[in-house]
Amino acid sequence: MRKFQIAAVVAALLIALPQFSPAQENPSDTYKQLKLFSEVFERVRADYVEDVSDQQLIEYAIQGMLSTLDPHSSYLNADSFGDMRVQTKGEFGGLGIEVTMENGFIKVVSPIDDTPAYRAGVKPGDYITHLDGEPILGLSLNEAVEKMRGPVNTDLTVTIRREGEEPFDLAITRDVIKIQSVRNRVEDSVGYIRITTFNQQTMPGLEKAIQEIKAEAGSDLRGYVLDLRNNPGGLLDQAIDVSDAFIDQGEIVSTRGRAADDAQRFNATPGDLADGLPVVVLINGGSASASEIVAGALQDHRRAILMGTKSFGKGSVQTIIPLGLNGAMRLTTARYFTPSGRSIQALGIDPDIMIEQAKLERAEATAPGRREADLPGALSNPNEENGVGGETPADEAHSLSEAAQQDYQLARAIDLLRGLALYNQRVVN
Repeated sequence: MRKFQIAAVVAALLIALPQFSPAQENPSDTYKQLKLFSEVFERVRADYVEDVSDQQLIEYAIQGMLSTLDPHSSYLNADSFGDMRVQTKGEFGGLGIEVTMENGFIKVVSPIDDTPAYRAGVKPGDYITHLDGEPILGLSLNEAVEKMRGPVNTDLTVTIRREGEEPFDLAITRDVIKIQSVRNRVEDSVGYIRITTFNQQTMPGLEKAIQEIKAEAGSDLRGYVLDLRNNPGGLLDQAIDVSDAFIDQGEIVSTRGRAADDAQRFNATPGDLADGLPVVVLINGGSASASEIVAGALQDHRRAILMGTKSFGKGSVQTIIPLGLNGAMRLTTARYFTPSGRSIQALGIDPDIMIEQAKLERAEATAPGRREADLPGALSNPNEENGVGGETPADEAHSLSEAAQQDYQLARAIDLLRGLALYNQRVVN
């Protein structure tokens, strides 16, 4: 039976070989290598110190084959493939809370608006200690999150520990939860848009964010800050759509695979959701893949000013290929190039204005020095004598949220947009 199973594995590899490999100079070498594989497979099954299932050995072999090609090719078993589809789809059955692990318990970072957890009264800072009466202590964060997810319309009882109160239970009915990949707010008449990942909800989220910003800021809107910092990437089509939202013509990105006829070019369509207002894109070392596609396209088209630090430098495209037993393989199939034809693979994108993240501290006040008006016999200002204000025209007073004040890079991006708006206003006048 063992020999039959090994033969079946090798036969399957041999059958698949012509479909995925080019003609070999010496085909017999391939058969020799497959025979070597079967010998190692049999030896491990027979003599390894612990029992290992055939499924594990095959998965390990496939994983080894793919992971040694490059850092982004890999094998996904059924569980990993399911998790990946949840992340890219951007919605699942669950409670609707962003959580982290602290001291062995689940700590609520924030309930997502209009979700079961939000409606049940879960608050930021709450600790979840039990799920359906079973303690969380000892579980990993992923294991606990998996227990909180489940089919829509099923109930879960969570035990909450809140500061200043006795522990209490909440019965929550799971519902469809959409991962919020886009957040927005208005900072001093500047539209701030944060994209955390590129999933199927990203472009609809961006359109909604721009609508809300326009409605709140109105005619005072000066421009947009698109925050792609620490965004690891995601779906290629969403990166193209986000780029297209700000570019109305020309190439967005091109991909080139192993064969010449595998090349693809993606172009922008007419229309600019930002209505031509200036855009600043924030990037850093955590901005990768799809984030770099957007940043590179906007930079090459001179549609945005890039600020921050050099991006990660992942310039390759992975294709998900479903396999048997509900698994899949993630295989690097192409490199992508920005509109100017540059590959950022292993190089990253350099921002137009390099700004490291920093912490601002107010300098100690010093005694004011003497000014012209303090000198004995100083001439008076003729404007004041004629009832005309002597102050230099300046932009209106402005204020930033506490979050923006603590974020040095964001504060500088807003300053830049304010400066551009002030300059354009004076040029027009």
